[in-house]
Amino acid sequence: MSESAGPTPGELRLADHDLSVLVPTWWDWATAARELGVTVAKVRTMIRDHELAAAVPYPGAGQQVPADLVQDGFPVKGVPGLLTVLHDGGYDDREIIAWLFLDADLPGRPIDALRENRGSEVKRRAQAMAF
Repeated sequence: MSESAGPTPGELRLADHDLSVLVPTWWDWATAARELGVTVAKVRTMIRDHELAAAVPYPGAGQQVPADLVQDGFPVKGVPGLLTVLHDGGYDDREIIAWLFLDADLPGRPIDALRENRGSEVKRRAQAMAF
């Protein structure tokens, strides 16, 4: 789903951003499993249950998880709730990952704010986007 107001002329929709450029490090599911201390099947479940997000970063690659969604062996605090809110608002993982890694006016990228435990503003903006 695209942002409800739609992009302004010259602005890309979230789904059209090049994730391989936005996200510095991607993990395949086996690497994500190892970093989280779980099985690959559990990573699949975590993606399905919106504890993590995954997308195909570039043509020919399989689904992968942005490494920055994991911190100290766990999903970054606030990411699962944010994923749920945005999924409920009709966004898919690819769009959510693009939004998390775009330089917003927070200041900075939403993923950085979450990793620094400054998630209140990120959650507020996500709720405004979703509804």
